[in-house]
Amino acid sequence: MDPSPSQSQASAPTGSRPGNARFESGGLTITGDWTLSGYHSLLQQLAALPAGAKTPERLDLSALEHIDTAGASVLASFLGPETLEQHVATQESLPEEKAALLQAVARSLEDWQEPAPPKVSPVRLFLGHTGQQVEALGHLIWVLLGFIGQTLATLAWVLPRPKRWRVTPFVASIQDTGLNALPIVALLTFLVGAVVAFLGATVLEDFGATIYTVNLVAFSFLREFGVLLAAILLAGRTASSFTAHIGAMKVNEELDAIRTLGLSPIELLVLPRVLAMMISLPILTFVGMMAGMVGGALVCVLSLDITLTQFLAIVERDIALRHFLVGISKAPVFAFLIAVIGCLEGFKVGGSAQSVGEHTTSSVVQSIFIVILLDAIAALFFMEMGW
Repeated sequence: MDPSPSQSQASAPTGSRPGNARFESGGLTITGDWTLSGYHSLLQQLAALPAGAKTPERLDLSALEHIDTAGASVLASFLGPETLEQHVATQESLPEEKAALLQAVARSLEDWQEPAPPKVSPVRLFLGHTGQQVEALGHLIWVLLGFIGQTLATLAWVLPRPKRWRVTPFVASIQDTGLNALPIVALLTFLVGAVVAFLGATVLEDFGATIYTVNLVAFSFLREFGVLLAAILLAGRTASSFTAHIGAMKVNEELDAIRTLGLSPIELLVLPRVLAMMISLPILTFVGMMAGMVGGALVCVLSLDITLTQFLAIVERDIALRHFLVGISKAPVFAFLIAVIGCLEGFKVGGSAQSVGEHTTSSVVQSIFIVILLDAIAALFFMEMGW
């Protein structure tokens, strides 16, 4: 009994030839078996044919031995359903069942249309994107809190055991995060202090109150600018260094070697950096406060006819010690978070140099963001407390 047009001849008899397509003198010749078993080979052959093969002057199917729906769909997709139907209709030597199969596949491809993409409102897209960002932020905070807990637990275990203290890496980290950063912090805060004094004098001059430029500079640097500028500089300079160093160690599988030796990466790599930052940033904050006030004093002396003696007398009379304590108290908290974020992003690095760069950038962004956020919250808190 002859097979119906919709039936597929997937299995070819023994001794069958693999399917082949040749384009010669404007004609396309199809030979061998065009079945599912040679699907990928047929696609590669058709892709290698010249562009003119898609619109042949004649189609020779006389040497076609076996064909199923997979082979027919490949041929119909290559030539186009209408072109295939036209050529099949002129094939007098083509068996009826093969012609019927080719025409049925061609007609089905003609009727098939690419489904239209579902319409999604911009509001739903915005809400979905916002939800993804909130979920990612929540996961980030959760991981950060877990890493902070792990760091504090390791610190509590190491502190009563002086033999496990890593003094050499601790001192080296202080030199790297504190001593080497001292010139840039002093220079930047000095220049910002001069700019604040210029701006303050420009505004206060209209009210005949240029003398209060001294109060503006002292308040701003003792409470905010000293610690904020030093923390942002360390976030960009030191947090990125921590991430790149630990990330390179992970890429080189040095962290796995440390764990294999029975050592804790937290104890060996994180604690010395965190403790060094908690010592370095308060020192840099004090230097930044002093350098900013020196920059403001220089502007007052040179531009506002306020002598250095007057400047120091106003600071001593009007600026309470609590303003200095408010500013310096934020430094250890900022230092701890900057160091922890930098180390955590280093542990997140994957196995490529690109991952090191991505997480280094992420550590800087996160550190600066958390510093500014906490500084704003602290400013509101101290203002409400009247400190």
